[in-house]
Amino acid sequence: MPKYMLIMRGTDEGQADYEEMDFTEVIAAMGRYNESLMDAGVLTAGEGLSDASEGAVVDFSTDTPVVTDGPYGETKELFNGFWILDVASREEAVEWAKRAPLSGPGTKLEVRRINGVEDFPADNEWIQKEKEWRKELGTE
Repeated sequence: MPKYMLIMRGTDEGQADYEEMDFTEVIAAMGRYNESLMDAGVLTAGEGLSDASEGAVVDFSTDTPVVTDGPYGETKELFNGFWILDVASREEAVEWAKRAPLSGPGTKLEVRRINGVEDFPADNEWIQKEKEWRKELGTE
């Protein structure tokens, strides 16, 4: 079955709204959503991310990568967390995404299929190594 990542994105405006919400209710709503994903047997991973002020961006636009520590000034879209779902189709992943307890200006969930080794040439030496690494890590 294919895997899909639901990528939680937001904006500065949405973050400001989030900070006004009752944190206990936010956690409860996310907990209920995560529990529904687990009960359905589709959740394989999911994490929220710390505040952007604790992060950094490595920009490869120049020959020497440039590191910018967070916060990053005005952000039009900020990656805030993710879920990885093991579902039958893109449509099923979208249906789960629509149930997420998210709201606010600029808040979005991007749905993307995760490439598997089967999406690459099987005779490539690095793809063969990837298969072996996955076995070692217990992810295959």
